[in-house]
Parts: sequence; C-alpha cells; structure tokens
Amino acid sequence: MNARQTGGDMEPGSQTDAALRLSDGQMLAIVRAYALAFILFGFAVSGPAEIFDGLIRIVTARDTLITDYIGVGGMGAAFVNAGLLTLLVSFVYRLCDANIGGASVACLFLVLGFALFGKNLLNVWLVVAGVYLYARFRKEPFSKHINTAFFGAALAPVFSEIVFSSSLSLTASIPLGIATSLLMGFVLPAVAAQLFNAHMGFSLYNVGFVAGVIGTVVVAVYKSYGFVPEPVMIWTTGNNRILGAFLALVFASMIAFGYFIDRQSFGKLGALLRLSGQSPTDFIARVGIGPTFVNMGMTGLMSAAYIVLVGGALNGPTIAAIFCIVGFSAFGKHCLNIWPIMAGVFLASIAKPWNANDPSILLAALFGTTLAPIAGRYGWRWGIVAGFLHSSTALTVGVLHGGLNLYNNGFAAGIVAAVLVPVITALRSRDPAESAGADRRPP
Repeated sequence: MNARQTGGDMEPGSQTDAALRLSDGQMLAIVRAYALAFILFGFAVSGPAEIFDGLIRIVTARDTLITDYIGVGGMGAAFVNAGLLTLLVSFVYRLCDANIGGASVACLFLVLGFALFGKNLLNVWLVVAGVYLYARFRKEPFSKHINTAFFGAALAPVFSEIVFSSSLSLTASIPLGIATSLLMGFVLPAVAAQLFNAHMGFSLYNVGFVAGVIGTVVVAVYKSYGFVPEPVMIWTTGNNRILGAFLALVFASMIAFGYFIDRQSFGKLGALLRLSGQSPTDFIARVGIGPTFVNMGMTGLMSAAYIVLVGGALNGPTIAAIFCIVGFSAFGKHCLNIWPIMAGVFLASIAKPWNANDPSILLAALFGTTLAPIAGRYGWRWGIVAGFLHSSTALTVGVLHGGLNLYNNGFAAGIVAAVLVPVITALRSRDPAESAGADRRPP
C-alpha cells in the first residue's frame, strides 16, 4: 500500500521491513494469546459451574444498550465469552486466508472488547453470514469483506432482541430474527462503501455509522408493527481494582512486545504520532508492528487512566470502549489525536447538565475518539470542538435505533464528522490540497 493509495498521509520511505516481520498466522497468534489471557482471567475469578451458568445467561440476554455482561453472567463468564468468541473469529480469519493488517487488528480487538458488552457466542454469526452471502452473490472472496462482517456485528443485538424479548413464540421469533439479521448483513457492505463518503474517513467507525443507519430503518419498520425495544441499563461498579490490575498487565505486555519485536520502536513512534489517522491509515504498514503495539499499549493505559481519574467504573462497556481504542491504535488512533476528543467531552460535562463519570458520557469520551482524525489533521482545538459536539449527539441518536446498534457513538460521530469537517475545510482554506480527501475508500 503506497502513499497515493492511502491518501498521501505517509512520509516517503516510512514503510519499513518491520511491517513484514510477522506473517498473518503470527499476527493471529498474538490476538489468540490475548483471547486466552481473557479466558484464563475468567477462570481465575470464577469457577467452572458459575462460568457455564453465566454463559447461558449471556447468550440469552437481550443485549440492548447498555447491557454489561459482567452484570448479566458474572465476571468470569463475561471474560470467557470474550476470549472464546475472539478465538472463533480468529479461526474464521485464518480459514479465509484474510490479510491481517491494521484494520483487521482493530476489528479483532473490537470483538474482544465488545464480547463483554453486547456480542456473544450466539448473536454475531447471522449478520456475518449475511455478509458472506453478499460476497457469494458478488462472486467475491469473503476475505474482502471479512472486516465489514465482524465490525457489522454491531447489529447483533437485533437478533437477541427479536428472539428473547418479543411476545412472539419461538417458532415465529427465531425465523424472524434469522431473516432480519441475514438481510442486515447482506446490505451492509454496499451501504458501508457508499456512506464512507459522508464523513470522508474522519470517523474511524465507518461501520458504526452504517449500522446506525441500517438499525434506524429496521427499528422504524418494527415499530410500525408495534414492536418497540425496551430500554436496558445494566452497569456494574466496584471492580476497578481487579480489572485495573488486569488491564495494566495487558497493556504493559503490548508495550513490551512492541519493543521486543523492534528495538527501535520508541524511536519510530514519532513517525506514527505525526500521522493524522484519517481512514484508511494502517499503522502496521506505515511504521511497523513494533511501534504499533507500543502505541496500542500506551493508548490503553491512557484511556483506562481517564476512567479512573474522572471517577468512572471499569466494567464490560468501558473495557469494550478501551479495547476499541486499543484496536484502532493500529488503524488511526494515537495518544496525540485522541486526547482532544476526550477533553472536549470532559469540558462538555462541565458546561452541560451531566457528569463526566455518567455512563453515557464516559462511553462518549472513549468511543468518541473515533473522531481522532479531526484532531490529527486540523489540530487539537478542532478536536476539542468535535468532542464537545459529539457528547450531545451521542445522547440523542440512540432513540433512532432503539439501542440495537452497539456502536451508537460511531453513528453519532459519523453525523458530527459529516457536518463539522466541511465547515472546518471551508474556514481553513480554499486550496484543494486542504480538502477532506474525497478519494479515500474504507478498508
């Protein structure tokens, strides 16, 4: 992938041999190692019987926002669900011979995080199957769309909601849930390719934006027939010490691994930090696997520290948000472009009638870092503005999809970017070189 193909954000000669040191199989082995760490942690904090019972409760949960799997099935079951699901997904990547670059790393760590918060061993597969059917229909390899498929599992709660919360009998709700999920997956790739142009890569969660649009249409249709998703609020607290210690070890290991694989990782980190992050920006291809993993560990520690500093809770949803940041730290996020977004949301909590540690605002500060490319390209001041606007938008759009899009902040951020970036561009310059990069395409 050369500079032109990725939007000209790369310095000449910055692509290094370090990006080629690990094969796709080795990259998947690293992901599996972290998935196994989740499983081992789960068994360390809970017994087998408790975990088994908890997994049953998790796969039969409704999963509407906000459903913390630690509160549903217990801490052990939540982490085992996350680890097992990620192992299965990594096997699918291997089976499809998919390329494991920055986008795939982001997707896999996103699965690992969100399997504490909405994605489980049952509900993700039908959306993925819908994308597979689309690939077969187009006579294209599934590997071309595999990231879209597993990112698109943001809509997994639709299946759970239809099957486990409707007044229909299972003989009716199961076929309806299957058909709806397959249809959503089938249309997802085509819609994702089109809607990318709306935010021009300035929101990294393109599929989150797409899932919000598709989820809005699906919920609107179901509401017209009298089916209205009921709100859910399961949010655990009191586990900061044990979860904080686990996360610190995980992120420290990422930094150590990055240094081990490339002793020049810290020196090369400067080149990574100079990238705007506008999608598609594959840090692994541009600076190598070593600096990328150092960046992932650093942003993980930074985001966990933010939660603790504002008095928030480490739980399923917030750890999902942290691993979303960590995953996308291989594909667009770094310490310099995420802090302005978080600062903007924090400032909004001072100026508006809510607190920084309220669940929705805490998640907005973390997931809102999808807007990091705005700070990366236009500066920290515009990043703060983006975060400030995002805090309000994220609280408003959830009603449209009934909480059935796990990437609610991705939906909100796509709207913010679509409105804010053209305004910034118009105010800054009329020079086409300063434009938003309309020639970019989603990963």
